[in-house]
Amino acid sequence: MQIDAVKCIGCGQCRPYCTMDAIDFTRSVKGNKVHCTVDEEECVDCGICYRSGVCPTDALFQPLHDWPRSVRGTFSNPLAEHKETRVPGRGTEEMKTNDITGRYKQGYAGMAAEMGRPGTGARMRDAEKVFKALAQLGVEFETNNPLTGLLLNKQTGEMNPEVLNEKVLSAIIEMLIPLDKVNAVLETLDKVATEIDTVFSVDLVSKVALDDTVPTAEIMKKNGKWFSYNGKTNVGLGHLRVKGGIAQ
Repeated sequence: MQIDAVKCIGCGQCRPYCTMDAIDFTRSVKGNKVHCTVDEEECVDCGICYRSGVCPTDALFQPLHDWPRSVRGTFSNPLAEHKETRVPGRGTEEMKTNDITGRYKQGYAGMAAEMGRPGTGARMRDAEKVFKALAQLGVEFETNNPLTGLLLNKQTGEMNPEVLNEKVLSAIIEMLIPLDKVNAVLETLDKVATEIDTVFSVDLVSKVALDDTVPTAEIMKKNGKWFSYNGKTNVGLGHLRVKGGIAQ
Protein backbone atom coordinates (compact mmCIF):
# COMPACT_ATOMS: atom_id res chain seq x y z
CA MET A 1 0.00 0.00 0.00
CA GLN A 2 1.17 3.53 -0.74
CA ILE A 3 -0.05 7.05 -0.03
CA ASP A 4 -0.19 9.84 -2.57
CA ALA A 5 1.71 12.65 -0.81
CA VAL A 6 -0.04 15.27 -2.93
CA LYS A 7 -3.55 14.14 -1.99
CA CYS A 8 -2.88 13.15 1.66
CA ILE A 9 -3.84 15.74 4.28
CA GLY A 10 -2.32 13.84 7.20
CA CYS A 11 -5.62 13.25 9.02
CA GLY A 12 -4.58 9.76 10.15
CA GLN A 13 -8.04 8.22 9.72
CA CYS A 14 -6.54 5.27 7.86
CA ARG A 15 -4.15 4.29 10.65
CA PRO A 16 -6.58 2.29 12.84
CA TYR A 17 -7.33 0.04 9.87
CA CYS A 18 -3.71 -0.99 9.31
CA THR A 19 -3.22 -4.62 10.40
CA MET A 20 0.54 -4.13 10.82
CA ASP A 21 0.64 -0.61 12.30
CA ALA A 22 2.70 0.29 9.24
CA ILE A 23 1.19 3.74 8.66
CA ASP A 24 3.40 6.37 10.25
CA PHE A 25 1.46 8.31 12.87
CA THR A 26 4.18 10.90 13.34
CA ARG A 27 3.73 11.99 9.72
CA SER A 28 6.42 13.56 7.61
CA VAL A 29 6.78 16.97 5.98
CA LYS A 30 7.40 17.13 2.26
CA GLY A 31 7.12 20.28 0.23
CA ASN A 32 5.80 22.18 3.28
CA LYS A 33 2.85 19.76 3.40
CA VAL A 34 2.04 17.28 6.16
CA HIS A 35 1.20 13.76 5.02
CA CYS A 36 1.21 10.16 6.33
CA THR A 37 3.63 7.50 5.11
CA VAL A 38 3.57 3.69 4.87
CA ASP A 39 6.43 1.46 6.02
CA GLU A 40 6.54 -0.73 2.89
CA GLU A 41 8.76 -3.31 4.58
CA GLU A 42 6.16 -3.97 7.29
CA CYS A 43 3.07 -3.58 5.07
CA VAL A 44 1.57 -6.94 4.02
CA ASP A 45 -0.58 -5.51 1.20
CA CYS A 46 -3.81 -6.73 2.79
CA GLY A 47 -5.65 -3.71 1.38
CA ILE A 48 -7.86 -3.22 4.44
CA CYS A 49 -7.02 0.47 4.88
CA TYR A 50 -7.81 1.08 1.22
CA ARG A 51 -11.10 -0.86 1.24
CA SER A 52 -12.23 0.87 4.43
CA GLY A 53 -13.00 3.97 2.38
CA VAL A 54 -12.09 6.31 5.25
CA CYS A 55 -9.59 8.43 3.33
CA PRO A 56 -11.37 11.74 2.60
CA THR A 57 -9.07 12.54 -0.33
CA ASP A 58 -8.61 9.06 -1.88
CA ALA A 59 -4.89 9.28 -1.22
CA LEU A 60 -4.45 5.55 -0.59
CA PHE A 61 -3.62 3.36 -3.56
CA GLN A 62 -2.38 -0.19 -4.01
CA PRO A 63 0.12 -0.67 -6.85
CA LEU A 64 0.48 -3.97 -8.70
CA HIS A 65 3.64 -5.61 -7.41
CA ASP A 66 5.94 -7.97 -9.28
CA TRP A 67 7.29 -11.24 -7.92
CA PRO A 68 8.21 -11.87 -5.14
CA ARG A 69 6.47 -8.89 -3.49
CA SER A 70 3.19 -10.07 -5.05
CA VAL A 71 3.18 -12.96 -2.55
CA ARG A 72 2.18 -10.56 0.22
CA GLY A 73 -1.12 -9.59 -1.32
CA THR A 74 -2.22 -13.07 -2.32
CA PHE A 75 -1.69 -14.41 1.20
CA SER A 76 -2.92 -11.33 3.09
CA ASN A 77 -5.84 -10.08 1.02
CA PRO A 78 -8.84 -12.46 1.42
CA LEU A 79 -10.19 -11.24 -1.93
CA ALA A 80 -7.06 -12.18 -3.88
CA GLU A 81 -6.88 -15.60 -5.52
CA HIS A 82 -3.76 -17.71 -5.86
CA LYS A 83 -3.13 -18.41 -9.54
CA GLU A 84 -2.06 -21.98 -8.84
CA THR A 85 -5.03 -23.10 -6.73
CA ARG A 86 -7.73 -20.54 -7.64
CA VAL A 87 -8.45 -20.30 -3.89
CA PRO A 88 -8.42 -16.91 -2.13
CA GLY A 89 -6.65 -16.22 1.14
CA ARG A 90 -4.02 -18.16 3.00
CA GLY A 91 -5.13 -21.81 2.82
CA THR A 92 -7.45 -24.24 1.07
CA GLU A 93 -11.10 -25.10 1.62
CA GLU A 94 -10.00 -25.42 5.26
CA MET A 95 -9.84 -28.42 7.51
CA LYS A 96 -13.13 -27.64 9.21
CA THR A 97 -15.05 -28.26 5.96
CA ASN A 98 -14.23 -31.97 6.13
CA ASP A 99 -17.90 -32.98 6.26
CA ILE A 100 -18.12 -31.79 2.67
CA THR A 101 -14.63 -32.35 1.28
CA GLY A 102 -13.85 -35.68 2.95
CA ARG A 103 -10.14 -34.90 2.88
CA TYR A 104 -9.38 -36.75 6.11
CA LYS A 105 -10.42 -40.41 6.38
CA GLN A 106 -10.68 -42.70 9.38
CA GLY A 107 -7.23 -43.44 10.77
CA TYR A 108 -5.80 -40.09 9.73
CA ALA A 109 -5.61 -36.60 11.18
CA GLY A 110 -5.48 -33.24 9.49
CA MET A 111 -2.87 -30.98 11.07
CA ALA A 112 -1.90 -27.39 10.41
CA ALA A 113 0.74 -25.02 11.70
CA GLU A 114 -0.49 -21.43 11.66
CA MET A 115 1.94 -18.52 11.80
CA GLY A 116 1.02 -14.87 12.14
CA ARG A 117 -2.06 -12.84 12.95
CA PRO A 118 -3.12 -9.20 12.55
CA GLY A 119 -0.69 -7.08 14.53
CA THR A 120 2.24 -9.45 14.07
CA GLY A 121 2.23 -11.01 10.62
CA ALA A 122 4.78 -13.64 9.63
CA ARG A 123 7.86 -13.81 7.43
CA MET A 124 8.17 -16.67 4.98
CA ARG A 125 11.51 -17.55 6.55
CA ASP A 126 9.58 -18.69 9.63
CA ALA A 127 7.36 -20.88 7.47
CA GLU A 128 10.46 -22.50 6.01
CA LYS A 129 11.75 -23.39 9.48
CA VAL A 130 8.54 -25.28 10.16
CA PHE A 131 8.53 -26.92 6.73
CA LYS A 132 12.08 -28.17 7.22
CA ALA A 133 11.36 -29.58 10.68
CA LEU A 134 8.24 -31.41 9.47
CA ALA A 135 9.88 -32.68 6.29
CA GLN A 136 12.25 -34.76 8.41
CA LEU A 137 9.21 -36.76 9.57
CA GLY A 138 8.11 -37.46 6.01
CA VAL A 139 4.70 -35.82 6.41
CA GLU A 140 2.38 -35.33 3.42
CA PHE A 141 1.97 -31.61 2.77
CA GLU A 142 -1.38 -30.47 1.37
CA THR A 143 -0.94 -30.10 -2.40
CA ASN A 144 -3.70 -27.49 -2.80
CA ASN A 145 -2.28 -25.22 -0.13
CA PRO A 146 -0.61 -22.20 -1.79
CA LEU A 147 2.21 -22.24 0.76
CA THR A 148 3.13 -25.75 -0.38
CA GLY A 149 3.39 -24.32 -3.88
CA LEU A 150 6.31 -22.16 -2.73
CA LEU A 151 8.42 -25.20 -1.84
CA LEU A 152 11.44 -26.01 -3.99
CA ASN A 153 11.76 -29.42 -2.38
CA LYS A 154 8.96 -31.17 -0.46
CA GLN A 155 11.39 -33.76 0.88
CA THR A 156 13.61 -31.17 2.59
CA GLY A 157 11.08 -28.39 3.18
CA GLU A 158 13.25 -25.84 1.38
CA MET A 159 11.27 -22.87 0.07
CA ASN A 160 12.01 -20.61 -2.87
CA PRO A 161 14.72 -18.30 -1.44
CA GLU A 162 13.24 -15.32 -3.27
CA VAL A 163 10.21 -15.24 -0.95
CA LEU A 164 11.89 -15.80 2.42
CA ASN A 165 11.92 -12.12 3.43
CA GLU A 166 8.34 -11.46 2.35
CA LYS A 167 5.88 -10.70 5.13
CA VAL A 168 2.24 -11.85 5.11
CA LEU A 169 -0.69 -11.42 7.44
CA SER A 170 -0.66 -15.13 8.21
CA ALA A 171 0.26 -18.43 6.61
CA ILE A 172 -0.79 -22.03 7.19
CA ILE A 173 1.14 -25.25 6.60
CA GLU A 174 -1.37 -28.07 6.15
CA MET A 175 -0.63 -31.79 6.22
CA LEU A 176 -2.14 -35.26 6.37
CA ILE A 177 -0.89 -37.45 9.21
CA PRO A 178 -1.61 -41.09 10.19
CA LEU A 179 -2.95 -41.05 13.75
CA ASP A 180 0.06 -42.99 15.03
CA LYS A 181 2.37 -40.14 13.89
CA VAL A 182 0.48 -37.31 15.57
CA ASN A 183 2.65 -37.43 18.70
CA ALA A 184 5.87 -37.15 16.71
CA VAL A 185 4.52 -34.16 14.81
CA LEU A 186 3.40 -32.43 18.01
CA GLU A 187 6.83 -32.93 19.58
CA THR A 188 8.51 -31.52 16.47
CA LEU A 189 6.23 -28.48 16.44
CA ASP A 190 6.92 -27.87 20.14
CA LYS A 191 10.64 -27.68 19.37
CA VAL A 192 10.45 -25.52 16.26
CA ALA A 193 7.99 -23.12 17.92
CA THR A 194 10.89 -21.72 19.94
CA GLU A 195 12.58 -20.64 16.70
CA ILE A 196 9.57 -18.80 15.26
CA ASP A 197 9.47 -15.02 15.52
CA THR A 198 5.68 -14.67 15.50
CA VAL A 199 2.58 -16.16 17.11
CA PHE A 200 2.27 -19.87 16.39
CA SER A 201 -0.64 -22.26 16.81
CA VAL A 202 -1.50 -25.84 15.84
CA ASP A 203 -4.73 -27.19 14.38
CA LEU A 204 -5.64 -30.85 14.76
CA VAL A 205 -8.76 -32.52 13.35
CA SER A 206 -10.04 -36.01 12.69
CA LYS A 207 -13.27 -37.77 11.86
CA VAL A 208 -15.31 -38.95 14.82
CA ALA A 209 -14.75 -42.68 15.32
CA LEU A 210 -17.57 -45.19 14.92
CA ASP A 211 -17.81 -45.46 18.73
CA ASP A 212 -18.40 -41.66 18.88
CA THR A 213 -15.00 -40.88 20.38
CA VAL A 214 -12.67 -38.25 18.92
CA PRO A 215 -9.31 -39.95 18.20
CA THR A 216 -7.28 -36.74 18.29
CA ALA A 217 -8.82 -35.71 21.62
CA GLU A 218 -7.84 -39.06 23.09
CA ILE A 219 -4.26 -38.56 21.88
CA MET A 220 -4.06 -35.14 23.50
CA LYS A 221 -5.53 -36.39 26.77
CA LYS A 222 -3.13 -39.33 26.93
CA ASN A 223 -0.15 -37.01 26.53
CA GLY A 224 -1.41 -34.41 28.98
CA LYS A 225 -1.52 -31.69 26.35
CA TRP A 226 -3.99 -28.81 26.50
CA PHE A 227 -6.53 -28.65 23.71
CA SER A 228 -9.85 -27.04 22.95
CA TYR A 229 -12.81 -28.53 21.15
CA ASN A 230 -13.64 -26.16 18.32
CA GLY A 231 -17.39 -25.81 17.90
CA LYS A 232 -17.04 -23.86 14.66
CA THR A 233 -17.66 -26.17 11.72
CA ASN A 234 -17.96 -24.84 8.19
CA VAL A 235 -20.39 -27.06 6.31
CA GLY A 236 -19.56 -25.25 3.10
CA LEU A 237 -21.46 -25.08 -0.16
CA GLY A 238 -22.26 -28.70 -0.87
CA HIS A 239 -24.35 -31.69 0.12
CA LEU A 240 -23.60 -34.44 2.59
CA ARG A 241 -23.78 -37.92 1.10
CA VAL A 242 -25.67 -40.08 3.59
CA LYS A 243 -25.88 -43.86 3.42
CA GLY A 244 -27.57 -45.85 6.13
CA GLY A 245 -27.77 -42.82 8.40
CA ILE A 246 -23.97 -42.29 8.28
CA ALA A 247 -22.38 -39.35 6.50
CA GLN A 248 -19.93 -40.62 3.91
